[in-house]
Amino acid sequence: MNTVTALEVVLPGLVEPSGLLLRERPLPAPERGQLLVAVEATGISFAEKSMRRGLYFGQPAFPFVPGYDLVGRVLAVGSERDSALVGTRVASVTKVGGWASHAIVAARDSVPVPDGLAPADVETVVVNGLTAWQMLHRKARVRAGQTVVVHGANSGVGGILVQLARHEGIRVIGTASPRHHDALRAQGVEPLDYNDPRLLERVLELSPGGVAAVFDNVGGEMVKASWRMLARGGSLVRYSIIADVSGLTGSLAVPFMKALARTAAWNLLPNGRRASFYDLWAGHRMHPTTFRLRLRKDLGRVFALLGDGTIKANIAATFPLSEASDAMELAESRTINGKVILVP
Repeated sequence: MNTVTALEVVLPGLVEPSGLLLRERPLPAPERGQLLVAVEATGISFAEKSMRRGLYFGQPAFPFVPGYDLVGRVLAVGSERDSALVGTRVASVTKVGGWASHAIVAARDSVPVPDGLAPADVETVVVNGLTAWQMLHRKARVRAGQTVVVHGANSGVGGILVQLARHEGIRVIGTASPRHHDALRAQGVEPLDYNDPRLLERVLELSPGGVAAVFDNVGGEMVKASWRMLARGGSLVRYSIIADVSGLTGSLAVPFMKALARTAAWNLLPNGRRASFYDLWAGHRMHPTTFRLRLRKDLGRVFALLGDGTIKANIAATFPLSEASDAMELAESRTINGKVILVP
C-alpha cells in the first residue's frame, strides 16, 4: 500500500494546552505483530492531563504524541497471521501515541470491536472501562448487596465503575462536587461532597461498620480516611495519587514509593483489611501474557454491556484532532461530566 501520512498532536514539553503542536509524519509499514490503524476516535483522560504537567509516572521523555487508547479501522498488518484483521475495527491500548489520524499499534494490545457500536462510544470505555472492571472484579472482588465508596464518582473511571457496580447490585456511595450530585442520584448513587471535613463520619453514618471497598484516586490525607471507611475484610484500591503530586516539581519516584510503602504497611495490620495499588500498565510490563488475556476477556465483557445498554457512554464533547488545545482546556476545566473525545 502507499505510504500513509499521519496528522499527530505533539506534547513538546511542560506547556499549557495552547502549547500543543500539530505535525504531519509519514508512517512506516507495520512490522511483525503490528497494525496500521486509521483512528476514528481517541480521547482525553487523567493520564494525558497529568503527562502535560510531567506528573504521570513512567511517561516518556518530551516530545511525544499523547493518547492512552484509540478506536480505529485496521488498514494493514505486519504479520500474515493478523491478515483477518484488515478492515475490522479495533480498540487499542497504547499508553501514548493515540492522538493521531493514523497510528501503528501492537496487535496483541488490540481487541476487535463488536459491530453496531459507535467509535466515540467505545472510546469512552476502553482504558476507563478496563480499569473500572478490573478494580471491581479482580482487585476488590465486591459482591451483590455490599456497599462501596467511589471517590470521583463523576470522573471517567468513576462514572463507569458506578454503572458496573449498580449493575451487579452493589450499593454505591459516591464522592464528587455538589454540582454533580443530582446526576449521581439519578444513577442510584448516594452522593457526598468530597470536600466535606466530616466525610469519614458521613460514610460511616450511611454504612455503620464500614464498607466493603473504597476506590481512591486522590491519595494524600484522603487515603487515610478511605482506609478507616473499610469494614473488616474490606479492600482499599488506590489507582492514582493526585494529592501527593499536586504542585510537585521534583521526581515522581518519591511520592509513588511512599504510596506503595504505605499500602504495603497497611497489609501487615491484623484487622482483616487489605490495600492495593492498581496500575493497568504494570501488568503490560510485568505479566504480558496475563495482561493480554485479561485485556481481551475483560474488554469483551465491557463492550457487551455497552452494546446491550447496561452501561452508557458519557461523552462531554467532541473535537476534531486539529483542535486538541481547545479540547484539553475543556477537559481540564473541571466543569464537565464525561469524556472529551478527539476525532480526526
